[in-house]
Amino acid sequence: MIDFAFAKKYVGEKILQETLNYLAKNPENNVPKLANLLKQIARNENHKEQIDALLQAYNENPNTKKYISRILTEINPHVRQRIVYNLGINNWLIGIPKQQQTTEELGVNIPNTILIDPTSACNLRCEGCWAGTHVKHDTLSYELVDRILTEAKELGIYWAVVSGGEPFLYPHLFKLAEKHNDMVFMVYTNGTLITDEVADRIVEVGNISPAISLEGWKERTDARRGEGVFDKVVGAMDRLHSRRALFGISLTMTRENYKEATSDEFIDFLIDKGAIYGWSFHYIPIGRNPNPDLMLTPDQRAYLVERVRYIRTHKPFMLMDFWNDGEYTEGCIAGGRRYFHIAPSGDVAPCAFVQFSTDNIKEKSLLDVLKSPLFAAFQKRQPFCENHLRPCPIIDTPDALKEIVAESGAHPLYPGADAVISKDTNTLLNERAAQWAQVSDTIWDKKLKNQKVVQ
Repeated sequence: MIDFAFAKKYVGEKILQETLNYLAKNPENNVPKLANLLKQIARNENHKEQIDALLQAYNENPNTKKYISRILTEINPHVRQRIVYNLGINNWLIGIPKQQQTTEELGVNIPNTILIDPTSACNLRCEGCWAGTHVKHDTLSYELVDRILTEAKELGIYWAVVSGGEPFLYPHLFKLAEKHNDMVFMVYTNGTLITDEVADRIVEVGNISPAISLEGWKERTDARRGEGVFDKVVGAMDRLHSRRALFGISLTMTRENYKEATSDEFIDFLIDKGAIYGWSFHYIPIGRNPNPDLMLTPDQRAYLVERVRYIRTHKPFMLMDFWNDGEYTEGCIAGGRRYFHIAPSGDVAPCAFVQFSTDNIKEKSLLDVLKSPLFAAFQKRQPFCENHLRPCPIIDTPDALKEIVAESGAHPLYPGADAVISKDTNTLLNERAAQWAQVSDTIWDKKLKNQKVVQ
């Protein structure tokens, strides 16, 4: 008996493989052809608009051409096929419309991705990391994570982000990636455990993309993460690059490193090492020994608004900024709107930084935890500010976070996690938020005026 579902998937992947190989031979001529084809088969009008925007950037910006060419020519064909198919076809063309349909049918918002911390164990003790605050190490069982991923796909979610702890200490990571080979796994890692054997397995499974943490150059990275860590990370990048894996970088921006971590020299170094993308996180005063003095000043945050956009248009490297890119996501994406966080204890939280919970995935289905009163309190307030350069309920609208916790009856994930809403911290964060509001409102108003002129 013929398995038509398998045949359809096999034929689809074979066609994609041939298409990607075709594109790689002459990206400049063939990428526009593929874009037009994708536009014809896209089911969502927003997707059609996004394809048009990408095609316009490809035609007008030489850097965009160079970036797409990097993906087509520098990445191992098996990895390229696996990730492009899972992210582009399963997640984007199929998954997002299914998420939207399920949301309409059930009245429960279905997000695009899940952040899972399968273990709190870590081989490092980085300053300011929340993983280091846990006295007791928790680990999610293989059966539980397998169940979560299975239920996720039933809702149209084909993208899982994995953090920790250190994900490469979790013994079932590759087994889960192999079983759920129709999903993409982006793994936030300190990079120190990416040996030759681990790098081989990453390329073999094809659907894992590590995002390695750095603070900048050697001195600054080792100061936060431990002596010798920078050299180990460089070794990991070399192993991944030599195997043509698709990997990225994770950067925590503080008032001390924001220029170093976004300098031409450092970004060029990352590109030379083979990194394809990067995530920029603003320092949030949570975790071990939180230090508000490391938070970006308003002028520094304004600098990053322009600097990150400059990098995207002048370097073959995609750097994304969760806070300053709020205009593209229409504000905060947490609380089950676009994503949510499952901690190693099984507790379900709005995001990695809002460490409160009302539900545990061990006791409920994925669909049931998405009905969380904590998520409902989040979503009815989103966006937290009309100025999408102020998207975050922690550092941009701190009173909103206090209200959400009180309204939902949420509990902190670990002793001390509620310090972020304590009177002293709340007062401090409100002062910082007011300072950023003065600066960012001017930037935002200027952007809106420019958009009206263009229209």
